[in-house]
Amino acid sequence: MPPAGRSVRIRVPASTANLGPGFDSIGLALGLWDEYVATALDTPGLEVSVTGESAAEVPMDESHLVVRTMRHTWDTLGAVAPVGLRLHACNGVPHGRGLGSSATAIVAGVVAAQSLSYAAELAPGATVPVDLGVATHIASVLEGHPDNASASVHGGLTVSWMPDGSGADLGDVTVTARPVLHPDVEVVVFVPDQQLATRHARAVLPEAVPLKDAAANSGRAALLVHALTSEPAHLHAATRDWLHQEARRKAYPESMRLVDALRAEGHAAVVSGAGPTVLVLTTTARLADVVSPSALSHWDRLTPGIAATGVSAVVVA
Repeated sequence: MPPAGRSVRIRVPASTANLGPGFDSIGLALGLWDEYVATALDTPGLEVSVTGESAAEVPMDESHLVVRTMRHTWDTLGAVAPVGLRLHACNGVPHGRGLGSSATAIVAGVVAAQSLSYAAELAPGATVPVDLGVATHIASVLEGHPDNASASVHGGLTVSWMPDGSGADLGDVTVTARPVLHPDVEVVVFVPDQQLATRHARAVLPEAVPLKDAAANSGRAALLVHALTSEPAHLHAATRDWLHQEARRKAYPESMRLVDALRAEGHAAVVSGAGPTVLVLTTTARLADVVSPSALSHWDRLTPGIAATGVSAVVVA
């Protein structure tokens, strides 16, 4: 059991997923961050406080996603939970916009639970040696797919897969590969005011796609990894998708109008995750050229950069 008064600070980056054809498998960490301080208490109860993005909309009880994830992680790992818990959240990742806000919360909860359990004998300021493989797997199972969670855990570009249960994958945990990004790759993010729940975006997806579409998509997904790591000149072609964006067009028509307009100008624009945020993969030389057309100028344009590192945990007290 973590000693009473022990606190850890968790910092976890946002993520964008799919990047066009990499559906449920390719993720990229972005330089927008959530921060949490979790404290073990010696009296029963839960204290939750939230500042930042969507603070007024986030529950302050056991239903808070980070708290639920911490409880789940302690149960999964067979660890003893503290008698009481205090959690302060500072949300920097927009909620319901396709920037991995649920994944950041889940990753934070998994790592916070591990950290409080591991940090009993560490001095304040020490980095907690969290098992990132365990964090990736638990978070991916809770999310249902590994793209956002893996990027938030590891940072940078990630390609991940989960075991299919048949034993053919020679393992029973989520695995993440971390291709090294080309140094010229940059991102622009266009964030709208409205939100879109991931469950709604997934509900409109077809259960089957034509073989020719699946073949085309797999080819572009392979090209995407090559473009991101070796030849960014191929990013426009590499971000074509046949699996999800067109099927979701009615769910985020404004997003698709912006994607269409940007792609017509030669930019590698895609819907970020389940939307409605639009992501543009570009290069340092073209970064300033990526602007929303005047008819679609009501989007917040962000250049958060790519987070080279993922989640971290430090002992506070």
